[in-house]
Amino acid sequence: MKQISRESPAVSPGPSDGSGSDGHDRRHERAHAGRSRPLSRLFDRLASAATRWAGTPMAFCAAVFVIVVWLVAGPIFHYSDGWQLVVNTGTTIVTFMMVFLLQQSQNKDSVAVHLKLDELLSSQRAANNALIGIENASEEELQQLAAAYMALASKHRVQDAGDEGRARRGALRTSREPDAGGPAHDDAGGADA
Repeated sequence: MKQISRESPAVSPGPSDGSGSDGHDRRHERAHAGRSRPLSRLFDRLASAATRWAGTPMAFCAAVFVIVVWLVAGPIFHYSDGWQLVVNTGTTIVTFMMVFLLQQSQNKDSVAVHLKLDELLSSQRAANNALIGIENASEEELQQLAAAYMALASKHRVQDAGDEGRARRGALRTSREPDAGGPAHDDAGGADA
């Protein structure tokens, strides 16, 4: 397998490189912001517990149970507007609250993943360290960087395809050459021995 050279598109760390004015990383500050605020810690624990529970089979069974009870209650309440309003209001409230809980959990996971990726980038000597904190760049900057990396990948694909073609042609020439007792020729167990 051919190793690709570590040419990286030029990335200039600018004001959107994730650094604060005093040089501290904003993601690091966000990751530790909850330690100083009890309400943030409480919300974090609540959101984590709720999102873990919402993804369990027990949560799904509870939701099915509520709907079945609601359906069974339909004939009792003569399928009235109040009966329909109960499920509509209940599902709207649950959905509305879950949006915030899931978003908080997603934000926390996203920060953790970015910190892990930043650590991997910073630990690799050949990596482009300007990519650390790139998630804070503008959409336009990200599109320019993506285009630069796509061009780099295309360049390497063309180069790799050329290398493979030369290797195949070389293998065909070697297989067509008459046996001259060279390195490709196996003398073990031959007639001359």
